Amino acid sequence: MEVKPSETIVLLGPSGCGKTTLLKLINRLIEPDSGTIEINGKSNQSIKKYTLRRNIGYVIQDVGLLPHLSIEKNISLVSRIDSNSLSSDRLNELMELTGLSGDLLAKKPSQLSGGQQQRVGIARALANDPDLILMDEPFSALDNITRNELQDDFLNIPLLKDKTIVMVTHDVQEAFKLGDKIALLDQGIIQQFGTPAEILSNPSNDFVNSFLNKDRLILFLQNQLVDNRSAADFLGDASIKNDEKRSKLIKLLSNYQP
Repeated sequence: MEVKPSETIVLLGPSGCGKTTLLKLINRLIEPDSGTIEINGKSNQSIKKYTLRRNIGYVIQDVGLLPHLSIEKNISLVSRIDSNSLSSDRLNELMELTGLSGDLLAKKPSQLSGGQQQRVGIARALANDPDLILMDEPFSALDNITRNELQDDFLNIPLLKDKTIVMVTHDVQEAFKLGDKIALLDQGIIQQFGTPAEILSNPSNDFVNSFLNKDRLILFLQNQLVDNRSAADFLGDASIKNDEKRSKLIKLLSNYQP
């Protein structure tokens, strides 16, 4: 598997297939039994762990904010460990980019909602401006509405567009929504690696086909454009009349092959 600069790669598959293990191998929380992982053409085994991790942002499911520190100190934690400090302008920029108001900087994590805490986690991962960001099921602990909002934010945060991101999820629809490419794993082996459209239209084997089967229709709609947006978003727009939705849905489904 090769990850190009500024790509978002999603590691997808059933529980126990090796998604999180692969993520931890990248920043050497786990050491490989064999094989190599290269970052910018250099084996990560040849890079000191501290140096390696200092240049990788990390966002996890339960956020991992320190409860006794303010939001400002949580965001600037890695910088302070490196004996650097974040300017107030940089802090405010990170807050704005992640959809948070500056008055939250003085608060503690317990005073924020789950969605706000996860946004703080993303801001912290961006604080040192790393080229690579690892995300381990970052939105899975949130309710559906908040999760959808954060997924949309993820796609629209300008600073994230320039980052190389490797994300773990078990949510098929999330993978197809957020990933430039998807690595679908089973039993520690990549069964298929490609764009969402490639995997959906040309599954490599029976496992891939069956894994996608129950989500195939919604994935099809996510990958079809109506009025410059996904068909799924178009159909979910309450401001559009049902008759218009119905006529365009019938036209779309004429090209659908289960």
